[in-house]
Amino acid sequence: MAILVTIAVITLLITIALELNRKSRSVIASTAAIMDQYTLSHMTSSGLNAAIALLIKDKLESETDSIQEDWADPDKIAFLLEDIPFEDGEIKLKISDELGKIQVNALVAYPDRSEFSEIQKNFWDHFLRLIIFERELPEEIDPSCIINSVKDWLDFDDEITGLSGAESEYYHDSDTPYSCRNAPLSNLNQLAMIKGVSPEIFYNYNGMPGISEYMTVYGMTNPDSTYAGKININTADAHVIAALLPDDSRHLSSDICEYRQEMSDLKFLYDLSSNIWYKNVPGCENIEIDSNLITTSSDFFQIVSVAKLREMEMITTAIVQRLKDNESGKWKCKILSRQTE
Repeated sequence: MAILVTIAVITLLITIALELNRKSRSVIASTAAIMDQYTLSHMTSSGLNAAIALLIKDKLESETDSIQEDWADPDKIAFLLEDIPFEDGEIKLKISDELGKIQVNALVAYPDRSEFSEIQKNFWDHFLRLIIFERELPEEIDPSCIINSVKDWLDFDDEITGLSGAESEYYHDSDTPYSCRNAPLSNLNQLAMIKGVSPEIFYNYNGMPGISEYMTVYGMTNPDSTYAGKININTADAHVIAALLPDDSRHLSSDICEYRQEMSDLKFLYDLSSNIWYKNVPGCENIEIDSNLITTSSDFFQIVSVAKLREMEMITTAIVQRLKDNESGKWKCKILSRQTE
C-alpha cells in the first residue's frame, strides 16, 4: 500500500511538473513573440523614417519627381537601409508617387463641388473605356454610370446627375442600406460602394489589375479641399498615360514609359523636367496633352516598409505629404494615413 501511495504521489508530481514546464514554455514563447512584434514595429518605423528623410533630401535637390530619382530606385534604397543595422532581421522599402494615379476627388470642380470638372470627366471616360475594352469586361459596365454616380457621391447636393447617377435613395434600397457621402472620399475602398463600380472593374479581373490600382483619394492641395487632379507624367503607369493620349495614339504609352527609363553607362539619358518632354518620344511629336492634366512633380507618396524577423513579418503602409513648415521654413513629411499588418 505504501509503495502504491508513493507511486501515485510521484506520478502526480511528475504530471504537475510537466504541466508547469508546458506553461512556462508557452509563456516564454508568447513573451518572445511579443518582443519580436515590438522589435518589428520599431523596424518598420525606422524604414518609414528613412523613406521620409530620402523624400526630404530629394525635395531640396530637385523640383521634379520621377522614376529616375533615388526614392524610386530599389538599389539605392537598399544601400540606404544598410546604414540602419539590426542584429537580426531585415527591412525592405518601396516608395511610390500617389500623383502618378488618378485623383478620384478631382472629378468635381472646387470649391463649390456642385459641377463636374469637365477635363477630369473626359479623362475618366477615356480611362474607363480603355480598362473595360482591354479586360473584356461585361457590357453592362457603363462608364457614364460610374462617372455620374461618383460625381453624386462627391457633390454636396441630392440632385441625381444625368439618367444614371445615384444619391442616397438608391443606396437606401440595398441589402445593407447606407447613405451617399456627399463629400470627398477619405478611403479608396469607398469607391467600391458607389453605383456602377462593380467588383469586376474595381478589383483584379482575369489576372489584370482593377481601377483601384490606378486611383487615389489623396492630392488635396489646401485646407479648402481643393484637388488639382494633375497626373505626374514622370511616374504614371502606362494605362494612365494611355488615357491621357488621343485615341489613335494610346499604343505609344509604353514607348513613353520606356523613354523615361532609358540609360547609358548607368545614367538616365533624358531630362524629364519639362511637362512636354513626351514630344521627344518617337511618334509623339504632334501629340498635345492638356497642360491642366499633367505635371512633373508631386508631394504625395506611398511608403511601404516591410520588416522581417525570424518567422515573423510586419508591413507598415503610410501615405505622406511633403510640405514646408510655416515656422521653420524647412521641408517635412506629414503622415496622412498609416496602417500596420
